[in-house]
Amino acid sequence: MTAFVRNQWYVAAYGSEIGPELFARTILGEPIVFYRTADGVVVALADRCVHRRYPLSEGRLDADTIVCGYHGFTYDSTGTCVFVPGQTRVPRTARVSSYPVVEQDSFVWVWIGDREKADAAPIPRAPWLADPDYTTVCGMEPLAARYELLVDNLLDLSHETYLHGGYIGTPEVAATPITTEVDEDNAIIRVSRRMADAECPPFYAKSTGIEGRITRWQDIEYHPPCLYLLHSRVAPAGVLPEADGSDPHGFHVEVVYAITPETEHSTHDFWAVARDFALEDEGVSEFLRESNRTVVLQDVTALDILERVIQTEPEGYQELSINIDAGGLAARRILKRMATA
Repeated sequence: MTAFVRNQWYVAAYGSEIGPELFARTILGEPIVFYRTADGVVVALADRCVHRRYPLSEGRLDADTIVCGYHGFTYDSTGTCVFVPGQTRVPRTARVSSYPVVEQDSFVWVWIGDREKADAAPIPRAPWLADPDYTTVCGMEPLAARYELLVDNLLDLSHETYLHGGYIGTPEVAATPITTEVDEDNAIIRVSRRMADAECPPFYAKSTGIEGRITRWQDIEYHPPCLYLLHSRVAPAGVLPEADGSDPHGFHVEVVYAITPETEHSTHDFWAVARDFALEDEGVSEFLRESNRTVVLQDVTALDILERVIQTEPEGYQELSINIDAGGLAARRILKRMATA
């Protein structure tokens, strides 16, 4: 198992999840309490009172301060204690850690590590999630498995044929070879599978209205450790983009996963599906929401089983890897390097 990559940004929540109330979530083993101030700014503090370690998320907000629900220690948005019961002097060491936060592309990103190194510029983008030219459905499912298993899963989509048949999987996905590119300098992995003549799975047939066979593209970008992007294009078989790059007969879906470790053996599996067609059709949105959640839960079930198997295997068990694992193996290598650094 790869150690946590700590000096990195991770998705902690959707912006819509955090409001003017206390919201708890564990990231990389660290309990954190979030809330939004009266000015709309997201605050992230360690979710433990310095007095008796009671979770601050079990307390209450008083304006923009948190009042501990056990003994009343009160903290401002920087984590500094501004009131203790029974005395006027607040101990100098009475403060909890605060975490840098950036809100971008509908996500709330939190920095886990040395706050002096928290540069927001390298946060990877998922602009479709906040683009008015796209309509998005999204969710988050808890995964009782280490985050590396989800990385492996998403970088090898051949499993769609077997695990997600009847939703997004067709025989052509597993049968089509992949191309893999690894940008070691910028830590980006790209895996592409382009199918010229494929069966149209229900996920796309029912949402686009395409009848018959399709041209189907799956172009993956993985930005370790957290963000995964799948650029998906479907069109009637034989229909390609125009020479000028326009694609009037193609349907484009941007699938976004944020892979955030909760603990060594559990993961927050954020998922979003943004589309550039049927923007106002709530029926299409509901269908894609339920279908994609079903697909995610199929992955969750499989990876939860795999986690239990791995924990019972003897140390040193050797897996067999093949061509379709190239992206996942590159991710393991880069994550190990990042964790070591």
